[in-house]
Amino acid sequence: MENKAKQDAAMLAKLDEAADNQRKKHKSYKCQILICNSTSCRSSEGKEVIEALGECVKSHELTEIVEIIPTGCMGLCAKGPLVRVELAGKNPVIYKHVNPMLARLILAQHVMMALKHKGDFQLPDFLKEHTLPIDMPFFAKQTKIALDNVGIINPDSIEDYLSRGGYESFRKVLTMTPSEVIDEIKKSGLRGRGGGGFPTGLKWDFANKSEGDEKFIICNGDEGDPGAYMDSGLLEGDPHAVLEGMMIGAYAQKATTGWFYIRAEYPLAVERLTKAIKHARKYRLLGKDILGSGFDFNCEVRLGAGAFVCGEETALIASIEGKRGTPRPRPPYPTESGLWGKPSSINNVETFANIPKIIRMGADKYYAIGSDKSKGTKVFALTGRVENGGLVEVPMGMSIKEIVSDIGGGVADGKQLKAVQTGGPSGGVIPTYLHDLPVCYDKLKEVGSIMGSGGMIVMDNDDSMVEIAKFYLGFTVEESCGKCSPCRIGGTQMLRILERISEGKGKKEDIDKLKRLSFAMQKASLCGLGQTSPNPVLSTLKFFEEEYMEKMTEEANDEEVK
Repeated sequence: MENKAKQDAAMLAKLDEAADNQRKKHKSYKCQILICNSTSCRSSEGKEVIEALGECVKSHELTEIVEIIPTGCMGLCAKGPLVRVELAGKNPVIYKHVNPMLARLILAQHVMMALKHKGDFQLPDFLKEHTLPIDMPFFAKQTKIALDNVGIINPDSIEDYLSRGGYESFRKVLTMTPSEVIDEIKKSGLRGRGGGGFPTGLKWDFANKSEGDEKFIICNGDEGDPGAYMDSGLLEGDPHAVLEGMMIGAYAQKATTGWFYIRAEYPLAVERLTKAIKHARKYRLLGKDILGSGFDFNCEVRLGAGAFVCGEETALIASIEGKRGTPRPRPPYPTESGLWGKPSSINNVETFANIPKIIRMGADKYYAIGSDKSKGTKVFALTGRVENGGLVEVPMGMSIKEIVSDIGGGVADGKQLKAVQTGGPSGGVIPTYLHDLPVCYDKLKEVGSIMGSGGMIVMDNDDSMVEIAKFYLGFTVEESCGKCSPCRIGGTQMLRILERISEGKGKKEDIDKLKRLSFAMQKASLCGLGQTSPNPVLSTLKFFEEEYMEKMTEEANDEEVK
């Protein structure tokens, strides 16, 4: 026992030393070059940019002066690959659309020249053309909590995470009781970021009070909404934050095993999370009697095959068990009987990423951010017909208009904003005249949409609402597991009607049929996929019914009269 105590004390000292050494290492460089190394930027020569800069730094013998840091997503994906140059005593400079040639010029004409001239250094005009204002609304108007480290640290380095306060929250909760941890999360007002918005602390409380010889905690990384990549951005950019959040949740609920369920289409996210788990084990943050606390916990990664329905928690559980991913009726709820019949709680990636920050900053401070019933911040994938598309994090309650027009820079190509889709296939469209609406759970629900996991797609006047509804319904019909008739048959019937209307063969009575079928699916479908899949149809009918009527041909209507 005495030897174990000494080992635990030595490991705690090692964690502190690693964090301190990494901070000293970063400060020892005169220049740091941060390069987006996310999937998005890697698809646009981002990896080649990193290699080019590395070769230049080495060939000019600057390895002890210039540090290259491959990071996660820097947010402004529409302008990637992004490179951020930070020189001691000078304002940071952000470059857009960087390719290997431009990267070499940045090192030669910016970094090296600035290091050579100790006084004021003027950036050459040909480089200025490739820069972004550091204070542009896209960056200045965000409030980062979940994304706090993303785009700043090297996600492959646990030492980088430790240097930014990583695992301090986990170490803190090991000195608390599980009930005290749950009370702190309750006080924060955090609601699940996967779409449902269920209070996180309450879910943890249910799991904590459930009786069982073994308990599980699960991370839902099965992000499948079209245009959504919030979870992948977090896992690629700050995997340790998600892991630490799960570890804190496991302690609070007395769970001994954690499962990360991530779709296989996210290979980089899987790679970085797997590496994070390995590094955490190296520092004995996972395993038996962690840091002498008496708490045992380990976790594993499971890959999903890309079935959208497996985002529903009971279908996800079935998939982990090796069964076909189909939902089951509830109750019992997973917190009572989940994975292999054991009490299990499920949170999504963004929910877990918030947990360490809440413990560190305190529940009261987190609670002060956001709106009345929606606390904290929300990460969105801002995509579609918007000038500055990318990954953004804003306080709950910020208006759609401010997100799209200010942070997003407005509609691309100078066109007119028509609507914004939130909530993906389960959400709805919000027309321009409602864009002063605050983005929060309750207000979005009032207008027929939902928060969802965080997709926000901007549409201009060239977009047909009938085609939008058809696209989303086609997606959910394709992804339906087929287990229940309302979803399997109702969705297919609705899609056929939409296809007929789209082809100009619709009849006025089709509008009533769509509404009746929607109501039946909402009331009778087994899971959330079927219950919410009519939402895009209903919201487009609510706000843009005239577009449906314009699709009705005179011939079809004459035939109806006959």
